[in-house]
Amino acid sequence: MKKFLISVFLIIFGLFTLLPYTMAEEQQATSYPEDVDKQEITEDEYTEDIDIEQMYRDMPVPDFKYVHDIDPGEYQDTMYSTWSPYPLFRLTAPLFFKTVKIDPGYYLLTPREHDGSWYILFKEAGKVKYIVPCYKKEMVPLDFYKNNLPQIKMTKVQLIREKFLKFVGKNVKSSKRKPIPDTYLEASDLDNNFISIIVYWGNYRYYFVLRTIQL
Repeated sequence: MKKFLISVFLIIFGLFTLLPYTMAEEQQATSYPEDVDKQEITEDEYTEDIDIEQMYRDMPVPDFKYVHDIDPGEYQDTMYSTWSPYPLFRLTAPLFFKTVKIDPGYYLLTPREHDGSWYILFKEAGKVKYIVPCYKKEMVPLDFYKNNLPQIKMTKVQLIREKFLKFVGKNVKSSKRKPIPDTYLEASDLDNNFISIIVYWGNYRYYFVLRTIQL
């Protein structure tokens, strides 16, 4: 009975604290930030003077596998979410990492550490199908996601509901959920049939390189 009364109190309190919206707040919350889709990704911000071809030749083909091709970290990443937190990569033509041929398909790209090095797992239907090494990992610049991911436009009613759910999630222990990491993918064509791909996942971004023709 006590828990029921506490829940009722939280609901009533949440509704009363969320109702007083001003028109200015509503307009600001339901519109896109001014710099969304306007701030270009400059090449100098994301690349250095790296010899991509030499990097590609130096990195070995991964020789480890996961038991039954299952990523053991996936359960921990998805236990608080209703959908996959990994970026989806749609591949329409085969790509290569040395002797590894990545066939066309839909893959969930997942960064994972193994023996002190970072790799990208290409996962299909819940199974690890390919493993590609990363040549660089670094922090995502401040406000990158804000400037490059479209913001969801909401009505006043939806905003009230969203803020109420966040209030409950922060204050009701049984309802607490961890936020899903923001994600982003960037692919660039380079010289000599190389393709540079950057996987943004949460606070970090991971660089790896593939080829359109086997070397």
